[in-house]
Amino acid sequence: MKIIQATRRDVDIIYNLFQEVIAMQEGNDYKVWKEIDKSWIERDIENKLQYKMLQGTQLLGIFSVQYSDPLIWGNRDQNNAVYLHRILANPVFRGQRLFEKVLSKARRLARQRNLEFIRMDTWSDNTKLIGYYQSFGFKITGHHITADTAALPVQNRNLSVVLLEMKLV
Repeated sequence: MKIIQATRRDVDIIYNLFQEVIAMQEGNDYKVWKEIDKSWIERDIENKLQYKMLQGTQLLGIFSVQYSDPLIWGNRDQNNAVYLHRILANPVFRGQRLFEKVLSKARRLARQRNLEFIRMDTWSDNTKLIGYYQSFGFKITGHHITADTAALPVQNRNLSVVLLEMKLV
């Protein structure tokens, strides 16, 4: 398995994976994004922030990173963290602990930039997912209501999120 940056050729594949995962999660009564802003996928790819996990040519999952996230983390954002966003596992490969690979990559990215933390957020009422992230060592550091602003992708506006952080040693 390898993790590499996505390219422009991947936009439709990534967007379709979002649609597939949303449909699957809705069918299982999970909380899901209502829509995905394709332009943000393109922006993340252009800025080399979108990653894909591959096994051969099969897409296992995707995630994006940021190195600043003041709209969600406010004054806690001190340019000292890598922020994980929009982590998706291809439903065919669920249960293979792909998040371990995402976290390993995030640690490498943080070390390369001498950052102290890995941070992420998820819906405040998704206790199962919060517990899953806590099982990897993330701690809850607060809660936040995201703004309704074009500075955020449409799927991340007006959400009640829990802030999760892992201090790197």
